[in-house]
Amino acid sequence: MAISRRRIRRRAHRAGLAAAVLIPGVLMCAPSYAAAGGGGEVAKPSKARPAMPPVTITRTAAGAERSVAITIDDGPDPVWTPKVLDVLDHYRVKAVFCMIGKHAQEHPDLVREVAARGHRLCDHSVGHDTAMDRKPVAYQEREIVGGKTMIEKAAPGVRVDYYRAPGGAFTPASRRIAAEHGMRPLGWSVDPRDWSRPGVPSIIESVEKLLVHRPTVLFHDGGGDRSETVAALERVLPWFAEKGYAFTFPAVDAA
Repeated sequence: MAISRRRIRRRAHRAGLAAAVLIPGVLMCAPSYAAAGGGGEVAKPSKARPAMPPVTITRTAAGAERSVAITIDDGPDPVWTPKVLDVLDHYRVKAVFCMIGKHAQEHPDLVREVAARGHRLCDHSVGHDTAMDRKPVAYQEREIVGGKTMIEKAAPGVRVDYYRAPGGAFTPASRRIAAEHGMRPLGWSVDPRDWSRPGVPSIIESVEKLLVHRPTVLFHDGGGDRSETVAALERVLPWFAEKGYAFTFPAVDAA
C-alpha cells in the first residue's frame, strides 16, 4: 500500500522527537556551542582557586616586577584602624589586615568596614601569643582556627585568605593547619619596626633601604599608639607610586 509524502514527513518528525528524548545530551550541547560563537572551540571556565593553598610562606607581592603589598597587623583598633583606612583610601591602596581574633570579636564593625573597603583579611591568631611556636600542636591549632572563626563571625561571608603567625614564628604544623583551612601562610620581606615607634623618619628610611623584589611591607594598626605609622604611610604610599610601583596583594596560590 502506498504511503503519502505527508505521512512520511509526520513519521520522520516523530522519530526526531523520540531521539531528542532518548539522547538529551544532544540538546544540552547546543547552547554551549552557540555561546562560543557558533564555531570553534567551546570557551573553557576560568581556573578555580585550589581548595588548599601552598604551605610555604609567601613574602612576595603578586603581579609584575614593580609590585608592592602592604600589610597591617594587630588590629582592629577603634582609634588607629579608621585612620589607617582613611590614608589607604586617599592613595587608593588596598592592603591585607592581619587581625587578632579577640580584637575582631570586640570590634566586628571595623572588620566589616575593612572588608567593605576592598581590603583582604588575614588571621593573626586568637590572642597573638608570640611563644606559640614552642607550644603543643593542639594549642597552635586552637589559636589558628579560633582566630579565623572569630574574624569570620565578625564579617559573615568574607573570606580569610592568609594566616600570619604572631611574631612570624611559624612551625611546620602551623603552616599545615593554616593551609588545610584555606589560608596561605603570610610573612613579610620589609619590616620597618613601626611597632617600636622609632620615629617617622626612621620608618621611612627603613622601608626605602630594605626594599627587595616585589616586597611585602609590614605595618601595624594595633598594639598601642600608631600615630607614627599613620604619618609614615602618608609619605611612603605616594613615594611608592612615584617610583612606579603598583599596589597588589601578597601571592596566594603561587608556590
